[in-house]
Amino acid sequence: MGLISFLKNKFKKKDQAVDAYSQGMEKSRKNFSNKLTNLSQRYKTVNQDYFEELEQILIESDVGINLTLRIIDEVLEQSKLEKITEPSKINEILVDKMFVDYASKGDIVNEISFKEGIPTVLLVVGVNGVGKTTTIAKLANRYKEMGKKVLLVAADTFRAGAIEQLIVWANRLGVEIVTGSPEADPSSVAYDGMRKANEIKADLVIVDTAGRLQTKNNLMAELAKIKRVIGKDIEGAPQETFLIIDATTGQNGVMQAKAFAEVTNLTGVVITKMDGTSKGGIILAIRDEIGVPVRFIGLGEKMTDLMEFDLDKYLYGLCVEED
Repeated sequence: MGLISFLKNKFKKKDQAVDAYSQGMEKSRKNFSNKLTNLSQRYKTVNQDYFEELEQILIESDVGINLTLRIIDEVLEQSKLEKITEPSKINEILVDKMFVDYASKGDIVNEISFKEGIPTVLLVVGVNGVGKTTTIAKLANRYKEMGKKVLLVAADTFRAGAIEQLIVWANRLGVEIVTGSPEADPSSVAYDGMRKANEIKADLVIVDTAGRLQTKNNLMAELAKIKRVIGKDIEGAPQETFLIIDATTGQNGVMQAKAFAEVTNLTGVVITKMDGTSKGGIILAIRDEIGVPVRFIGLGEKMTDLMEFDLDKYLYGLCVEED
């Protein structure tokens, strides 16, 4: 049984999460799955032209050139080895390869883990405009709903309005927040945050940081200083560093991921605005380029629309046409 058939059978009885993926990835599915179907309907048997068009579909879906070329080569090799010429079966192999490539790059971890008596510190990085503040709020809401005591730390003292926005969210959610004066040293705010975390016995501390990729050296120095300060007060912290990427930025988002991976030890990626893009392959491209798993995916604007990333549900949403 190919993966597409497996996914259809697995998600025959849909639940809320499957529906969210299907609805949130509708634009991407129309761009990818529909094109695959149309392509297979135009060819009785596959040939060089078929594979060239298949390659183009992957590239246009932001799967990335390197990953696209590798997957196409693997599909071509398997089709020759097994003497497969039927387009629909080629498409099944393609989706199988997409799954294996993502899954083979290491453990697929989603939820943040917690240790009794030690605050878990999550450092959040990403350029301005990707939905960083909103994502922090959604993560705070998610773990508060799970019964965790959450503390926000507004260490993005560079962007005008960043502190105020986070204060608004903290008040809405009913969680505590540590702030500093505008243009204060981010590491001093982080220091105050760790003291507060220990004082209130927080379970999860989410630290917002400034995203200034145009000054990579300064960013590296700033993040290194924040990490040193955090680690002094809480052993092993920060345990998590999430990069926020806007799905609608396409290959620019992949470039951002590579740049941040060079300056800090990322443990996860959060993809926002997936419902707003028709190029859902960016998740595969980022995983291929930096080897870091996508931990959460934004499928809408509601607080509950930030969901655990699930590879099966993602490929179902991307590749399986709705009946």
